[in-house]
Formats: sequence, structure tokens, C-alpha cells
Amino acid sequence: METLQTLLLALQVLCAVSLIGFILIQHGKGADAGAAFGSGASTTVFGAAGSGNFLTKTTTALAVVFLLNSLALAWIAKERSLEARQVSFAIDAEAPVSEGAGAAPDETGLAPTAAEFDAAPAPPESDVPILPQ
Repeated sequence: METLQTLLLALQVLCAVSLIGFILIQHGKGADAGAAFGSGASTTVFGAAGSGNFLTKTTTALAVVFLLNSLALAWIAKERSLEARQVSFAIDAEAPVSEGAGAAPDETGLAPTAAEFDAAPAPPESDVPILPQ
């Protein structure tokens, strides 16, 4: 599963960089106005139709791959999160329960007993007066 996630992450980065490149290469709608008056060459690398069709189809394909790859990476992350939760629940289920339920554990990792909890000093009195209700 780790190798698959690494490969999908590498594909994600490659798709993102390629998408950025292909989007920046494409010309906008305003660029066609200059070609109508003779400034556009009819013999280009991509043929007389221009590069719009090839770049548009390639960008669409890259966007679909990017979306599906994002969904796959999200699914893998969800599965790994669920596995981690199951492991932590299993560890919590094996932990011993002490009498002082709800109390924070001390440095030994055990919660204080009820007698130790009752023997704790009371908080100091506050200087702020309590308003009647």
C-alpha cells in the first residue's frame, strides 16, 4: 500500500506540473482575432487547424487523470486513518481501568485512586466576589 501511495503521489505531481504547462501554452479567445487579419500562419507545427484541438484534448485528459488520482489518494488516506483508529482502539481496550475513572494519569501511567483524588488540596479562594443571581 505504501508503494502504491508513493506512485500515485508522483503521478499527482507530474499531472499538476503538466496541467500548469499545458494551460499556459494555450492561447486565449482574443488571440484568434489577429489570425483573422493575416498575422496567423496557416502552416504551423500542429497543422492548419492550430494547436487548440490538441492542447484542449490533452488538458482535458490530464484534468481527468488528476481528478481520479486525487480521489484515489483520498481513499488511501481514509483507509490508513481507519486502520490507525482501529489500532488505537485495540490498545485502549487492553489498558487497565482504575478506580479513579476520569482522572488524569500520573507519571507512572496509572490514574490516581479515589483516596488520592479526595486528598488533593482544594483550589485557593478567589479575590473576585461572587455576584448574587
